[in-house]
Amino acid sequence: HEQVVKILLDAGANVNAQSLNGTALEAASEGGHEQIVKILLDAGANVNAQSELYGNALEAASFKGHESIVQLLV
Repeated sequence: HEQVVKILLDAGANVNAQSLNGTALEAASEGGHEQIVKILLDAGANVNAQSELYGNALEAASFKGHESIVQLLV
């Protein structure tokens, strides 16, 4: 998945684009994908972006118990 994220970002994908399930950062945080979270943060992902699913990436990571991702987001 990391390569796909890099390809999309290199092609100009909006790192803060929202879907019904929130942002890519929120999805990666919820899924426990630490390397993808790092890639998205390096690309300028908005840590405070809000959605209806979890609220934001930090809340998603916390809810799912992904402590290492919580550390990245704070």
